[in-house]
Amino acid sequence: MTPSELQTPDGTGSAPPEQVPADDTAKRKPRAPRRIPKSDAVLEAAVDRALQGILEIAPEAQVGRHVSAVVDGERLVTHRFEAFLPGYGGWQWYASLARVPRGKDVSVCEVGLLPSETSLRAPEWVPWSERVRPEDHQTEDAPAPAAPAAEAVQGPEDDGVEQSRTP
Repeated sequence: MTPSELQTPDGTGSAPPEQVPADDTAKRKPRAPRRIPKSDAVLEAAVDRALQGILEIAPEAQVGRHVSAVVDGERLVTHRFEAFLPGYGGWQWYASLARVPRGKDVSVCEVGLLPSETSLRAPEWVPWSERVRPEDHQTEDAPAPAAPAAEAVQGPEDDGVEQSRTP
């Protein structure tokens, strides 16, 4: 609806947009679903370029064989390689590659590590209120530890005897 078509509840003039009934928004057309990206033969064949991008940040001994190539979008492909890093069992190196329309030059967009299905990952986060057990709470009935009694300890200067000092 355009602002000129808005009417007040009594039908006499223009109503501000916040007074428009909510069911008017339901008349809008739904958006078309996104297209499934097509396979890109140039990017899928650029395994060597993906490996070259990963080798810029990792030693060759930590990069294994090519695992997969996944089409992420139009002219955007992610290549995955085995990772041989201590403490990262099952993880994989990845390199995202892209190219411009009708271009044959492949660009490395991003490289890094991603977990695979078999990799060791941290457990799901649990809120503090669910994670703390009753025995972890200090009971409110228990007396607080008493502070040590402060006893006056007299030092050599406090014994009432004047001491003479010679420079």
